[in-house]
Amino acid sequence: MGGVEQEWIFFAVRLPVRVNRRVNEPNPVEVLKRDRTIVALGLAGIATLSWIYLIYMDWGMRHMDVGMEMVLMPAMQHWTAWDLVLVFMMWTVMMVAMMVPAASPVILLFAQINRRRNEQQGPFVATGQFLLGYLTAWAGFSVLATLAQWGLLTAALVSPMMESTSKPLGAGLLLVAGLFQLSRLKYACLAHCRSPVGFLATEWRPGSRGAFTMGLKHGGYCLGCCWALMGLLFALGVMNLLWVAGISAFVLLEKIAPANQLVSRLSGLLFIGWAAWIVFAS
Repeated sequence: MGGVEQEWIFFAVRLPVRVNRRVNEPNPVEVLKRDRTIVALGLAGIATLSWIYLIYMDWGMRHMDVGMEMVLMPAMQHWTAWDLVLVFMMWTVMMVAMMVPAASPVILLFAQINRRRNEQQGPFVATGQFLLGYLTAWAGFSVLATLAQWGLLTAALVSPMMESTSKPLGAGLLLVAGLFQLSRLKYACLAHCRSPVGFLATEWRPGSRGAFTMGLKHGGYCLGCCWALMGLLFALGVMNLLWVAGISAFVLLEKIAPANQLVSRLSGLLFIGWAAWIVFAS
């Protein structure tokens, strides 16, 4: 056997561990970056599809001549059980469009921690369960919002176009939202939303079921923080996409702004002042 062949065998025997380490144990930093990119793209895709649905619904309402033939359009009045289902779907998709961007930081953090705790398993199933639990909390809110809209429509307090027809209703919703923005309950729930590291550290549960439970609980805190803001849609227009986008952006701002209490307090005073202006201007 020649010298070159002996050196190659020696090289092959000495280095299999190093080669296998490179193949089977990729750079952890690169893995985390890849996971983060995949999860972020998935969240962006979900939010984008939800907004496309809302834009489609809005177009149908603005073009009633053809909009009433759309399968996904509820009746303007005299709802049937199917119309209730369609309105529930509308509210659910709206909550997805509004809240997935706001929840993205905690979802991305969950995926990163889950990868570090389970290096040999992909984080995507558990992350999906966390997101599902989070959205389940908002689906519960969508049920209540659907029933509320049905009642308001029956009482002629909102129009078939899902816009408020009552100034007292609008002023009352603004006053409630303003007072809640100044309440201790608001700040307690907002503290959990703004401190995802602390929430995940104290509430961590293993497995897919644990991920769903964590997402549901975090969604509950988020719902407790934002329910009054969502109620403003009955005053501003349920399908007014500018207000929908504005409230969604404000919810995200509350979670990431350094002076979170200042933002909430200023908005609370603004809502109260707006309510007073409606009452006295009338």
